[in-house]
Amino acid sequence: MPDRPLDGIRVLDLTNVLAGPYCTYHLMLLGAEVLKIEMPGRGDLARRLGPDPELNRSLLGASFLAQNAGKKSIELDLKSDDGRATFEELATHADVLVENYRAGVLARLGFPAERLARLNPGLVHCAISGFGQTGPMSQAPAYDQIIQGLSGMMSVTGTPETAPLRVGFPVADTVGGLSAALAITAALAGRRVDGKGRYLDVSMLEASLSAMGWAVSNYLVSGVEPQPMGDQNATAAPSGTFDTADGPLNIAANRQEQYETLCRLVGRPELIDDPRFADREARKAHRPELNRELTEALRARPALEWERMLSAAGVPAARILTVAQAVDIDQVAGRGFIAEVPFPAGDRTLRVSGSGVLFDGEPLTPPAPPPVLGEHNAQVPELLRRWREARSPVPAGD
Repeated sequence: MPDRPLDGIRVLDLTNVLAGPYCTYHLMLLGAEVLKIEMPGRGDLARRLGPDPELNRSLLGASFLAQNAGKKSIELDLKSDDGRATFEELATHADVLVENYRAGVLARLGFPAERLARLNPGLVHCAISGFGQTGPMSQAPAYDQIIQGLSGMMSVTGTPETAPLRVGFPVADTVGGLSAALAITAALAGRRVDGKGRYLDVSMLEASLSAMGWAVSNYLVSGVEPQPMGDQNATAAPSGTFDTADGPLNIAANRQEQYETLCRLVGRPELIDDPRFADREARKAHRPELNRELTEALRARPALEWERMLSAAGVPAARILTVAQAVDIDQVAGRGFIAEVPFPAGDRTLRVSGSGVLFDGEPLTPPAPPPVLGEHNAQVPELLRRWREARSPVPAGD
């Protein structure tokens, strides 16, 4: 394992389920020490979420296992005097605090942002919520599906006949967590210059709108409201899913030279000079006709054969895989993306995902399995001693 950029950074994790835990999981992969504060006897709701009822009953649900390897867990009741006192001391010596309570909940527990900033002027306090801490919807409850609907992403997912459709994974939670992790690392970099902490107010709704790219920018810039197009790409043609001899194939021949190469390789060079398909805009205007012509040619060979042939010639093309197939392809295995850690309190191994980033050629993997609930309760005095003794950050040059 290479030296990791957040080695020595101490993170208090008060988050539940996905957006917050996904954020702190990536901070852990980058080297931070993440201390997960959990409600006594219950813990993170994700401990009870997943397809395996037995794991859920043992408070090790798949949803929890996926996002919490490498973290420490202590049980702390923030509604009790002792729990608040311990939390206050931890917050005084932490570098980062991440929470995804509804707006105002942490303040009602006795720890408004202003008080935390007084206790620890260098603290990077990140609050993740569905809509942000301010605005008319700040008190509304929100899960991923709610944000997907309100952001407009469901309106452009599917075909005109099937939309609106939910994206098949919790993309709003994921984007919210990544946005928070990016903001936290930026705040830590800024703190090295001026020594100041920051209060970060992360809105999953706004993060999702930001991540939607052309679906939002086409409307903001050109006033063109996007429509659901199924597996087709509105910005180019041919760009979408095509039938082959044995299954679907994605092709994204977005540049002119890629289109011309595609036509030659599928044995239809005459399509290059066909006025209906001569340039990008013409191809977009005649997308159905072009797709029919190409599909007829592509049905002559299986998808994997086309994938290899087209990719080798510089035309982006690939089969459509299941999740089970995707996590086991050689490309993923060769980069060490899937890590194996011991199963919590067990004698088997657990496979978890990494970050998708190699540092100096090495993947970042969890140093330990996900914790059982309260696994590190007995270590709190030693942890507090160590955090007290850790040098506080100072501005560069001091």
